[in-house]
Amino acid sequence: MIDTDGPGEERETRQGELRPETSAATEPPPARPPWGAAALAAFAALTLYVLTLAPTTAFWDTSEYIATAHIVGIPHPPGNALFVFVAKVWSLLLAPTGLSVAVRINLLAAATSAAATGLFYLVAWRALLGFFPSERLARWGAGASALIGATAFTVWNQSNVNEKVYTVSVLIIALVSWLAVRWRDTRHSEGSERLLLWIVFLLALGSTNHLMSVLPGPAVAVLVLLSQPWRLLRPAFLGRAILLVLLGLSFNFVLPVRAAQDPVVNEGDPVCASVSGAAVAIYTHGRAGCPALGATLTREQYQTPPVTQRKAPFSAQMGTWLQYFEWQWARGLDPSELPSPARIPFTLLFTGLGLVGLVAAWRTDRVLFAYLAVLASTLTVALVFYLNFRHGYSLHAALDQGQREVRERDYFFVAGFLLWGCLAGIGLAWTWHTVAKALGGEGPRYRVASPILAVALIPLALNWSWASRSGDYAARDWAYDLLMSVEPYAVLFTNGDNDTFPLWYLQEVEGIRQDVTVVVGQYLYTSWYPRQLQELTLLENQRRFDPALAPGLYADRAPPRGPVLRLSEDVLDRVGTVRLPDDMTVAFPKLAVTYPSGMVLDRAQQLAIRMINDAVLERPIYFSSSAGIMRDLGLDRWGVRHGLTTKLEIRNLDTDLHEGLVRGSPEYGGVWFDLDHSMRLYDEVYEFRGLRDRPIWQDRSTSMMPWQYYLLALLLSNAVTVDGGDTAVVERLLDDSAAFQLVAQGGARGRPAEIEP
Repeated sequence: MIDTDGPGEERETRQGELRPETSAATEPPPARPPWGAAALAAFAALTLYVLTLAPTTAFWDTSEYIATAHIVGIPHPPGNALFVFVAKVWSLLLAPTGLSVAVRINLLAAATSAAATGLFYLVAWRALLGFFPSERLARWGAGASALIGATAFTVWNQSNVNEKVYTVSVLIIALVSWLAVRWRDTRHSEGSERLLLWIVFLLALGSTNHLMSVLPGPAVAVLVLLSQPWRLLRPAFLGRAILLVLLGLSFNFVLPVRAAQDPVVNEGDPVCASVSGAAVAIYTHGRAGCPALGATLTREQYQTPPVTQRKAPFSAQMGTWLQYFEWQWARGLDPSELPSPARIPFTLLFTGLGLVGLVAAWRTDRVLFAYLAVLASTLTVALVFYLNFRHGYSLHAALDQGQREVRERDYFFVAGFLLWGCLAGIGLAWTWHTVAKALGGEGPRYRVASPILAVALIPLALNWSWASRSGDYAARDWAYDLLMSVEPYAVLFTNGDNDTFPLWYLQEVEGIRQDVTVVVGQYLYTSWYPRQLQELTLLENQRRFDPALAPGLYADRAPPRGPVLRLSEDVLDRVGTVRLPDDMTVAFPKLAVTYPSGMVLDRAQQLAIRMINDAVLERPIYFSSSAGIMRDLGLDRWGVRHGLTTKLEIRNLDTDLHEGLVRGSPEYGGVWFDLDHSMRLYDEVYEFRGLRDRPIWQDRSTSMMPWQYYLLALLLSNAVTVDGGDTAVVERLLDDSAAFQLVAQGGARGRPAEIEP
């Protein structure tokens, strides 16, 4: 153990003299930390994030979290109770501003991340006090540290849209870090234990937002053990700490209470029969007590294997982390996701500066060094091991999709990248100090050496184009275009997050096309989701079609009288995967589908078949894609494109002709179109803001969306040609398809290719 109160090795003082070490720091820090400077650093970061803020929702989980915050719903497990509550209160407080709900929630990400920047400014300032001759110079060095951390690519990109719950956790990590550092400096003061109690409470409370919040725990433990661990053994302290842990964890009671009220988005449906059952589940983290709540808290539906069962070799997982780390400092230099020769010098520079920052902390305060080193290790190597991801989405693109993650996962490491930016800033300030010292070490010499601090501007300059989300309406417009493609009271089957969550956002936040029943194919495997669909589509619960939202597009009509699924609860629970012993023919009105013996039908497929059969006479059936569940069930041959969606037409399309239906050329797939309706959707209804001429499509894992528009424009051009339509319309559609293709290839970083069907 390091003796922080006895004599130690000799080292330099701020004045360059040698004297025995009498404390962990060269000098005690000022009684009053630079709160104003920290607030200024936070405000500067907030300003940057606001300038590049997303104007609406975005892909992946953004829409889910905005929607659940707005309606106080329950997002996917573990439910994120603290986030939903904080985001709702935040949104209500900003409501008088007139800002949209989406912008308000996006501002929550910006504000929490900016506040974390201000707190890490204080941590950097504390580390820099050990070698600068004046506290004012330490403030400048801490400013450089805050700037680097705030503009690291993933930090910036996650701070201008509320894509996840992680910026709240990052704020908790930063606050815990500052409280730990502050406790160490004031540990001899009366009542200093309160800072440790705050840390205990924040770690427990933060776990109800996301388990990322508890990651400072090991570093805090090391800091305390190297300082005055005996203080933690006092019965009064232990008793209060236990009570605060119970209080913090109790925020998860929000989940069963709200679930019992049946919000529209109620994932996992963690209802409990008793308060005691809920309490046991909460305080044992789902190991006992209420089964539904326990399944939510432990994320049971994802069937995550233990960390000892590696989804990919640890070396490959660390390779993916290194890929993400390489993005942080100069993402805009090269459009490639893979390590780039253009970015490598900057990666090496900021890697070296971070290591220098750790060395500087070691030379000035061994205990602070221990805290920073343990925290950095926890947020990198330990987190990579714990998360146990599959191979990286782009780094291992040659592997089958089942062996790779479905998207880039750099956001899981956002706290680590912010911390490393802080360390790099400390290293940069140490370099500034070293150069100034070599020049003479006096005040004017620091001014002469100050251009070195311009290195802190590199991430700001080289990440802007990739981190900015200003003007990005793609996810919102995609959802609008899908929902407006379907008739009143339609059932719309979707396949994944990006054709589901934006629809939830549009329905629950903007109130658009709430009459449409969005069916998430993947959720049909669960026990709770089919029952929720039944309840939502009962006549008394069915939300009505509003013709004003689609003027002249669809005629109003009476809502369906029956639910989309007419199975009793006990029958629903018994539906599982079956292998057909014989051929099975499913008769729908005007058509029948035969499934051969030996075919495996899983729970989701069986429920989809039954849902279509139960609902088709009252509700039009649509699919967001003719692939996926539509193709798996052999229904794609009866599909007719209505713009971006495909409608299930219950008739023989070859013989039972209908005015307006046109079939494309065989070389274009022979796709059926309701041409008049599709052209009206394309020309008069659809919104493509920021899609036709977007310079960069940052997330390659969502490039299927511009590809969908490309395919629609291309197939429409062919259908118009087959129908003998205007050649000018054909040329316009072909021009659009080329523009969408360029965006799908990555925007300006891609190159146009020959248009092929």
